[in-house]
Amino acid sequence: MSADLLQLKLSLEFDGFSLSMDEALSALGVTAVFGPSGSGKSSLLRSIAGFEKPRTGYIGLGGETWFDSELGIDMPAHRRSAGFLFQDARLFSHLDVAGNLAFAERRSRSQPTSFQLEDLIKIFDLGSLLSRSVDRLSGGERQRVALARTLLTRPRLLLLDEPLSALDRERKAEILPYLDRTQEAFHLPTLYVSHDIDEVAHIADHVLVLAGGEVVMRGTVGEVFNRLDVAMVEARYEAGVLVKGRVDRHDTRLEVTFVDVAGDLITMPRVPELPVGSAVRLRIRARDVALATKRPHAISIRNVLPGTLIEMHVVAQSGQVEARVRLRGAEIRAHLTKAAVEALKLVPGMQVFALVKSVGLAAS
Repeated sequence: MSADLLQLKLSLEFDGFSLSMDEALSALGVTAVFGPSGSGKSSLLRSIAGFEKPRTGYIGLGGETWFDSELGIDMPAHRRSAGFLFQDARLFSHLDVAGNLAFAERRSRSQPTSFQLEDLIKIFDLGSLLSRSVDRLSGGERQRVALARTLLTRPRLLLLDEPLSALDRERKAEILPYLDRTQEAFHLPTLYVSHDIDEVAHIADHVLVLAGGEVVMRGTVGEVFNRLDVAMVEARYEAGVLVKGRVDRHDTRLEVTFVDVAGDLITMPRVPELPVGSAVRLRIRARDVALATKRPHAISIRNVLPGTLIEMHVVAQSGQVEARVRLRGAEIRAHLTKAAVEALKLVPGMQVFALVKSVGLAAS
């Protein structure tokens, strides 16, 4: 078996729910496990970690077998090299931050590693928190400590089960850079469970979409979220696309940043920490895109991009239409009404102008 594959062939049943999967996932970067509540995301991670036992199947990482129903192999959870971070931090309340970290460090001290406790304290900015009781930590601080403690178990695979679900938007924005640092510093293969599209757009390299206990889509984060039918997976999903670009320049007077997306210049609120020339991913929601058949004048929208309407998808039992538009070197989506489609006489192949009202930074 390839050393860079996480092999998952399993069938899991409990409380009337079944999860079935046969996947070989790249053990490189972050694979987001995405889908609605009850689709089997957390059960998948718990099965990999050894907390739940599949009815049948095989689980292995890089040639090491963790579970094989035919051979009767079921490696205990503590022997699987998987670091599991739960939705709640699950820190030891009777220990301070230093004590929580020291506990994990002592248990894994004999394992080979390229980093030490001091490295994690620096990476996660924990120096000022070491003497603090865990009860006096904010939600974001608790998850930073929990992530550092998980890494101190020296895992070969990182399993993150909706680690930001209990945090508000401000706290999520606070901790996402630390998740980025984790990948930059340790390059650990990671499975990241979430039903938050913005989190997935920020952190993921690849996406596995679950619905009803089955894999319904897979691919790079761009490939998956640019498909029209992904919006059908979950009603709460905000349809949109991720596009790659490079920072062209910053305008300090207007407080905007210009991003070159394959020849189209897109403006967004200024992000001064991004150097000119740096690669970025932009998140453009379909609800923030309107279409025009002629270039509009005297409007407040700054991003007016020429393109070709290449596909329209009618959402069943609604007055909604999802449209896909090809720009110079990228594709975006627009959320339209049937009434607008009829009034503008829109058909695939038409030349249109995409009016992009809002753009967000997904990740570099």
